[in-house]
Amino acid sequence: MPATPEQVLHEVFGHDGFRGRQAEVVHHVCEGGSGLVLMPTGGGKSLCFQVPALVRPGLAIVVSPLIALMEDQVAALRQQGVAAAALHSELEEEERRAVWRDIQAGRLKLLYVSPERLTMEGMLERLAERPLALFAVDEAHCISQWGHHFRPEYRALTTLHERFAEVPRLALTATADPRTAEDIRRLLGLEEAPVFRSSFDRPNIHLAAVPRDAERTQLRAFLRGQAGTGIVYCGTRARSESTAEWLRADGHEALAFHAGMHAAAKREAHRRFARGEQVVMCATIAFGMGIDRPDVRFVAHLSLPQGPEGWYQEIGRAGRDGQPARALLLYGAGDIALARHRIAESPAGDEQKRIERARLDAMVAIAESATCRRRTLLRCFGEDLPADCGRCDVCAAPPRLVDATEAAQKLISAAVRTGSRFGLNHLVDVLRGRMTDKVAQFGHDRLPTFGKGKGVADPVWKDVARQLVAEGALDVAVESHGELVPTEAARPLLRGERAFLLRESSFRAAAPREDRVPPPSDDPLFGALRDWRREQARAQQVPAYVIFHDQTLAEIARRRPASLDELAQVPGVGASKLERYGAAVLAALEGA
Repeated sequence: MPATPEQVLHEVFGHDGFRGRQAEVVHHVCEGGSGLVLMPTGGGKSLCFQVPALVRPGLAIVVSPLIALMEDQVAALRQQGVAAAALHSELEEEERRAVWRDIQAGRLKLLYVSPERLTMEGMLERLAERPLALFAVDEAHCISQWGHHFRPEYRALTTLHERFAEVPRLALTATADPRTAEDIRRLLGLEEAPVFRSSFDRPNIHLAAVPRDAERTQLRAFLRGQAGTGIVYCGTRARSESTAEWLRADGHEALAFHAGMHAAAKREAHRRFARGEQVVMCATIAFGMGIDRPDVRFVAHLSLPQGPEGWYQEIGRAGRDGQPARALLLYGAGDIALARHRIAESPAGDEQKRIERARLDAMVAIAESATCRRRTLLRCFGEDLPADCGRCDVCAAPPRLVDATEAAQKLISAAVRTGSRFGLNHLVDVLRGRMTDKVAQFGHDRLPTFGKGKGVADPVWKDVARQLVAEGALDVAVESHGELVPTEAARPLLRGERAFLLRESSFRAAAPREDRVPPPSDDPLFGALRDWRREQARAQQVPAYVIFHDQTLAEIARRRPASLDELAQVPGVGASKLERYGAAVLAALEGA
């Protein structure tokens, strides 16, 4: 009799139960179903395809965009006693042949491949000769032009549902707004398949954003309140180098990481990070997908990200273990102007430029938000929190606000009276009473709103518009030409049933109060277990966390098991790890 998903979860992965919607997804796929999984970083997406891969007969194919991500997941699975392998461009010829021998002999259960390699000539034909358990498309937002990491090579996956109609397909992502999610379903033939949406909220991450006025002073103050490893995202390669240099001079173990570094230097920096050393990585976005380290305690951005999806994914690399973490965004007006210039000068088509401008405007709205920052962020993913989060800088220290209800009403009214067919610049021309060719062409000088906003400067109108978008009272028609479209949430404003409060333009928030992250446990048992794990990781040349996560070690230290049977009851200790490490763990406990 084949193992049940619950048996695999316990015996292989050492967990007593699924979290959130994992059980629903796993049982659906085990029964042969396909679907789209929208789950936050650290929410347990991998188990949604790893468990069905071990329950269903045949080989599971996992499409993954990065070699580092593949290698880490394969290493972690092998630690669990799972037959897994990866095919990628950095393998030697003999290694590739060995993988294919394992495939042909039926010895593998999971095979990780890049989209390019999967669709190489002959690859799909060879796989079609084998029984297949499922296809899992990780980082599925890469297939959509709406996705923030659009990769054209993912488009070749659109044939999977035609060539392998009977094989379950599971698309997974942690960063998809509603438009991107629908595009993924269309391109992968999942229109009739269910969508398993989990909350994107990561309440353990404290969010803060402040205007950048003294970058190094602000970053130094932020780091003073932190303990452990973190990432500082820099806008340029030179900035990542200079930031790492001055942080080292300031007493931090800081490393630079960017695409222009020598390959050996990049590998060494990534190795030190992955092996569990306490470092500050000063990186460009080249230090991207595939970072699975669970104990990153903070992420800082020294300039404005290009959009909410990218920012969410990058800050989501903190606190994957569920422990408190912090995210800080420093931004300036120059960031916005530079981003707009880059979009304007981009060789991309008009449609793609409209997408990028909409993303930038949404990111600016988050940065300038005068209300709960988390609610503003989650709204970008189609999610509404029922109440303010209490875990962001705006909730902790609300900014000074001015009543801009009248201005908001005028802007919404101008959008309605012009048929919701125009962008902000034209609406501002109408409100400021400017007789432009377009105003004359459409007769908008005859509207009651014409000239009613003369006393409000253009930049303020832009602030009002961004905040209305952030609050959901206005939507931006990204698919068209960026028209501002009032939503149902605009009605209470128009009727005067609620006020519209805008952050004072001259207001500059003080540096956020830093709640010190609790330091690692000083329990000598916990320390002894970490020392033992470090030696194991060094000997095997694998990341420390693939042996045991900190949470597992902390629980072992708390329970102090005296036998293998007691150790087997600790979450995260599966059968393979118990057999492989059980005696050594008990010895480490006894010797501490």
